Amino acid sequence: MSNAGSPTSSEFERDARRMHEDGKPLSPGSIAIGVIIGRMSEFFDFFIYGIASVLVFPRLVFSFEANPVTATLMSFAIFSLAFMARPVGSLVFMWVDRTYGRGSKLTIALFILGGSTASLAFLPSYETIGMWSVVLLALFRLGQGFALGGAWDGMASLLALNAPKEHRGWYAMIPQLGAPIGFALASALFGYFYASLSTADFLSWGWRYPFFVAFAINVVALFARLRIVASREFGELFESNELQPTPVLETIRVHGRDILLGAFVPLASFAMFHLVTIFPLSWVTLYGGQSAGEFLFVQIIGAAVGVCSVIISGLLADRIGRRKQLMIGAVIIAIFSFTAPFLLDAGGKGQDAFIIIGFAILGLSFGQASGAVSSRFGLRYRYTGSALTSDLAWLLGAGFAPLVALGLASNFGIIFIGGYLISGAICTLGALTLSRILGNAEHQAPANR
Repeated sequence: MSNAGSPTSSEFERDARRMHEDGKPLSPGSIAIGVIIGRMSEFFDFFIYGIASVLVFPRLVFSFEANPVTATLMSFAIFSLAFMARPVGSLVFMWVDRTYGRGSKLTIALFILGGSTASLAFLPSYETIGMWSVVLLALFRLGQGFALGGAWDGMASLLALNAPKEHRGWYAMIPQLGAPIGFALASALFGYFYASLSTADFLSWGWRYPFFVAFAINVVALFARLRIVASREFGELFESNELQPTPVLETIRVHGRDILLGAFVPLASFAMFHLVTIFPLSWVTLYGGQSAGEFLFVQIIGAAVGVCSVIISGLLADRIGRRKQLMIGAVIIAIFSFTAPFLLDAGGKGQDAFIIIGFAILGLSFGQASGAVSSRFGLRYRYTGSALTSDLAWLLGAGFAPLVALGLASNFGIIFIGGYLISGAICTLGALTLSRILGNAEHQAPANR
């Protein structure tokens, strides 16, 4: 029995379903569209900040640093804050989820995310308010990361639970389409303003428009996701504990090993993720080869290639298995690491090849990363376990990637980004191998008793 005036999470969810009930069952296609829109909005926010951390913040916020490489490294250090704040957001918003319902959680989280992103559009320069510009940048970035922790909605798990056994790879890749689509939109907006305006106008006001657009996209994404959260199917899974958040300590006690292993499984694709998006833009901007505006449009083409390879990853995974698909992807990334530094340092044509080939390889691996995260969790722990694993994986594999890659390349030579890629591939191969060994041992244990 709940106390008067203190409705439970289930009561809020049931009220939401009554408001949105239209009598029509929720189709897998509707779930897929909601998942893609939700992930696209998150990655759009993510990438407009990432692009601004290369083209804007080193000159607007860190203008007190004369060395542009050092200024960019400072910008990338702030970039990393979101990944550290994300696990904290997950913990706080899981409590909100249990207390007030998933609709309330998503609404609060996405408004904080949109508000933090839109606030960046009004960020004053260092010349205007001094070090307070750095403080505000860090604060808004922490807000983005905190909100992203709450934006975890379980819809990818809902999609996976509705997937036919023979098409699990196909359904696992659907949420991953949001990343290249979000990146392409962010690159197109920034590329347009960067190419159309003078440097002074771009740094004064042009760069601010993509952050306004982000807030509008978040509002659209919120309604698309609430429609699914308020559906009968989602509510039934929620009330049967299949998509209900469980206490974090309990989840870690039961699935701590799986959370740790799951965080290392996607490291190859996550290492590759920033080495074809944020880092190469910083390298081109600082060391030349072509203009940043031209390079952004090349990256849009790369993102389109990435969409195709993510789709292909789903088809391949259903034929050869998700684990084998991820292992093959990690091996290809390791092989690519030997040529990647030379392509990126070979001028415009080489940089173009680096982006196109890199996105093609990334999609084959990244397309199955989300499925690998949640596959080892029981239904009761799938929601919380997947959220914790995803937060840890992004922190380890992507949070410091631009900072580390640029630091290594600028101080020791571009060849060292190859070593960074190889390290991610080794982590993925090791985690997949260990996961398989442990899985076989668990299946054999009952037979030996």
